[in-house]
Amino acid sequence: MQAAAAFNRAAFSARPLHRPPRPLLHIAGAEDGPAGRSGAPLTRLPCSGSLSVSAGGYGNERVPVFPRQQSWDPYKLLGVDHDASEEEVRSARNFLLRQYAGYEESEEAIEGAYDKIIMNSYSHRKHSKINLKSKLKKQVEESPSWVKALLGYFEVPSLEIISRRLAFFGFIAGWSIATSAESGPAFQLALSLVSCIYFLNDKMKNLVRASTTGLGVFVGGWILGSLLVPAIPAFIIPPTWSVELLTSLTAYVFMFLGCTYLK
Repeated sequence: MQAAAAFNRAAFSARPLHRPPRPLLHIAGAEDGPAGRSGAPLTRLPCSGSLSVSAGGYGNERVPVFPRQQSWDPYKLLGVDHDASEEEVRSARNFLLRQYAGYEESEEAIEGAYDKIIMNSYSHRKHSKINLKSKLKKQVEESPSWVKALLGYFEVPSLEIISRRLAFFGFIAGWSIATSAESGPAFQLALSLVSCIYFLNDKMKNLVRASTTGLGVFVGGWILGSLLVPAIPAFIIPPTWSVELLTSLTAYVFMFLGCTYLK
């Protein structure tokens, strides 16, 4: 018995030590079973250098391309004429934005073309106004001396002054129309004449000159109204409007122009 045990120990010690090879890293998958230990080594899968992504992620949808996206002419890009109005340009832009909604490059091209056309239109209007002022100034300089002397009596005030005086005389005219059936516009005429003289004196700084000018404007408006009113067809005039009221309205217009634009 002891001899058998000694023989087994000698045989075990004489057998070379063998270690199993270290397995490669393995990631458990569904095919590995419940424990995920199939013992199969990890193999490298071929990797493609490009990734194809389609619109919507399904690969069967084709992204629409704006056909005139690369055009340098903004009018041609929007499909409008060079003499198209701003409303036509805006309609073309809105139509194209709806058609190519969601596609950034197309939307940027459409918006850029629209902005260029609007800026060109604004610049053209600005230069046209400047040219018009220059032409008027040049015509005044080239006009006869008597025309220059006549224009020297007039001035163009600020828009605020024009608006205030227009509102005032418009109120006087509306008041006269509202009370025309009850009484004549005598009080309104007197109030407008005093106001006209006050406005003129504020510019002329001379009460005598302002009073003379204001009275002359009032008389001129009344005379012109008396001549024009009979020539107006009767079917245009409301039946409650008298000749005196129509003449007064003409005088209001003259006094507004006189106290606003006369120096």
